Amino acid sequence: MRKQHHVRLTRDERAYLEARIRTGAEPARTQAHARILLNADCGPAGPAWKDAEIVAACEVRRSTVERVRRVFATQGMEAALQRKHHQRAPQRKLDGAKEAHLVAMAWSAPPDGQQRWTLALLADKLVELNVVDSIARETVRTILKKTNARPG
Repeated sequence: MRKQHHVRLTRDERAYLEARIRTGAEPARTQAHARILLNADCGPAGPAWKDAEIVAACEVRRSTVERVRRVFATQGMEAALQRKHHQRAPQRKLDGAKEAHLVAMAWSAPPDGQQRWTLALLADKLVELNVVDSIARETVRTILKKTNARPG
């Protein structure tokens, strides 16, 4: 059984959450998380609802209620209300010059014994020419689609 994280809100925290819901200007997700915290409040002013009651009232999954409780207990209110931000964006395999090289290769004559370039052939050729260490066929497809280039 999972550990139940108790939510105890101060009077100021309850007022803050109620104000965020009342304005209606907050994203739906933030409002739902605020409602979860208000309903889960085990303090003197809170209803101390069980997870099943919160799930029904807020129309969210049980895992969402558990996660909001846990994040509130470990990281605080703002973390429980806000969307988790990812630390880093994925690195691009090909910069502009390398993309241009790929597009030029796709428009060139295919290798001997091949009728046309395939995504796998293009990916293998980029590795063979040391343009990249490795590259997925899906990455090649995405770049060619973005540049409206079709292997020929």
